[in-house]
Amino acid sequence: MILRNWHATAGFCWLSVFVAVASARPSTTTPAFRFDQDTFAFANQTVFEYREGHAYARKKSNQRGDVYNRRCFVLCRTATQFYKFARFDPRSAPLDDKALAARIRSVTRQQAWAGPLPENERVVFPGYANLREMSKARGKVLRANVGLGWTVYLRPSNGRIVYQHDPRYQEEMHAKLNESLARGQVFVGYLSTFPRITVNHAILVYKRKSLSPESGIERYAAYDPNHPESPRELTWSGKTRAFAYQKDTDFVGGFVRVYQVYGKWLQ
Repeated sequence: MILRNWHATAGFCWLSVFVAVASARPSTTTPAFRFDQDTFAFANQTVFEYREGHAYARKKSNQRGDVYNRRCFVLCRTATQFYKFARFDPRSAPLDDKALAARIRSVTRQQAWAGPLPENERVVFPGYANLREMSKARGKVLRANVGLGWTVYLRPSNGRIVYQHDPRYQEEMHAKLNESLARGQVFVGYLSTFPRITVNHAILVYKRKSLSPESGIERYAAYDPNHPESPRELTWSGKTRAFAYQKDTDFVGGFVRVYQVYGKWLQ
């Protein structure tokens, strides 16, 4: 009887082992990106002063003592990296500045286009519930360690804003945006109106809000590093095959071209 049931018993054992191993593997499922938790509490200051979307030279008297500008790409990239590679432990004591700086840099050294890490492999930040809370309390340490702004001007993919104006390319970017969001990931977009310079900016799109069948307009929620107070809106028109960005103090609103960045190496 033992011999007769040996194959069945062995098969059952191997199945049990497989299930146990599979169950022990850490999950890489990442909760949905939340504006009130996964973004920075401080702003990227614009180089110019704006009124109704038009740029003016910033008066020296209006310059804040701790100027932090030209970091829209840096903050979008870092928000993506924290979303994928960091976790928070509010029950433990906060780190001192030196230790915190080292952990921040260990996150920003990760490739932004890589897949998210499982919880047990993420860099832990004790003392805070999320990035928004930590950036409110320890903004100076974060600003000093997330990276320089000028290096983004050297990215090879910047050249696309000069020659890649075909609506078909924008359709491709729209498809990549939806693919990223469908996978539960975020999408960092470079906004440009070149050769006009009404906007030269980066935003992080994290949610598809709605689609109007009648107008063909799709609406997306975005984190704009210039405006940490609330989400901004990016839209896509299937009829005109074009993106538009909402009007704000630093943008006249309307048509923009969108180019994905940090989606792969050298992008």
